[in-house]
Amino acid sequence: MSIFERLANLPGLQNLPSFGTLFAEINADIGNSEIWFVLLFACLMLTFHGITVLMIAGAFHWIDLKLENKRIYGANFLSYFIAILLIIAIHLIEIVAWSYICVAFQVFPTNPQTFYFAGEMYTTVGYGDYNLSERWRILPIIISFTGIFAVSMSGAALYSMMGALLGRSSQNPKSGI
Repeated sequence: MSIFERLANLPGLQNLPSFGTLFAEINADIGNSEIWFVLLFACLMLTFHGITVLMIAGAFHWIDLKLENKRIYGANFLSYFIAILLIIAIHLIEIVAWSYICVAFQVFPTNPQTFYFAGEMYTTVGYGDYNLSERWRILPIIISFTGIFAVSMSGAALYSMMGALLGRSSQNPKSGI
């Protein structure tokens, strides 16, 4: 039996809902108009993160260019280290921002528990055992997505800065790649 025949014989395949039906069911299940505010906040946070990381990377590349022909050894490495610290600080600020959002909506009874939850979801560690009410079941997914994308943006910027620091380019202008 081929893989396609096996897939065609799955018991729930004939009962798959349309995307509109699935979205309506999830929206009704959430039953939480506050989640739309949280989604908007997540989009704004990722925008803020992207712009801030671009500014840090741009400043690093500007400093790197200024120091390239001067024989000031170690200054480029110091600027890279400062860029790393700034990016780490941005991530910590975003975890604290998620904590404040969760405190504002009273997701958890205590502030430390809220901070640990926000940190674990943002970093996708998932170590803790948190009992969320039904209206906030989607919150870990939203926080995790912002953390994953923010870390990806930060990693790409740090990789670009490291490439400049080591004197290699991510593109070869002669090859057109």
